[in-house]
Amino acid sequence: MFHVKHQRSGISDGIVEAAQLSASAVAALDRFAGLLLRWNRTVNLIARNDEPNLWDRHIADSLQLVPLLPPSPTRAIDLGSGGGLPGLVLCIATGIPFDLIESDQRKCAFLREAARIAGAPATIHATRIEAANVAPAPLVTARALAPLPALLALAARLLVKSGVCLFLKGANADAELTAASAGWHMRSERFPSRTAPSASILRISDISVVDPPV
Repeated sequence: MFHVKHQRSGISDGIVEAAQLSASAVAALDRFAGLLLRWNRTVNLIARNDEPNLWDRHIADSLQLVPLLPPSPTRAIDLGSGGGLPGLVLCIATGIPFDLIESDQRKCAFLREAARIAGAPATIHATRIEAANVAPAPLVTARALAPLPALLALAARLLVKSGVCLFLKGANADAELTAASAGWHMRSERFPSRTAPSASILRISDISVVDPPV
């Protein structure tokens, strides 16, 4: 767990340095966090018992992806954005334009208001991922959305050929990679989470479907 020094935001100096957060980005993340806690009273954005640990459990978790981003992506797509984790947090932190795909209308309303108050270049798509009419991007992100084989099936058509997927995964990352290898060719890198000891970050590229046997 990071040592917290910023009392207002609850964000550590280590995260600020690794994510290269500006003062304006930290302030925008503060506004996002405040709004999320207010909306969480009526819309299930995060678990209620996670509210006191919003920064360490959710925002810091999302910001771990910043050092792993591909060089200068022009835009990105976040799958199953929910409460904006990680997509909107990354959008706020980096200024990269994000397409946030979320099927729940109430969560989409939150995402629109959060993007507005944070001044984030995010476009919200209120639809299922399978139906989203969004041009492929060089970066696709997701957090706690689906097992890796299903996640790759959702992400593949939304990723440009040279693109990168960043997926926040739990304790079953190895088993998911093994299961995914039966249907997908990929280059995978695994990084330990700094916010949850049993969790991992998967950086996946060069994705293609395994050809069925003749």
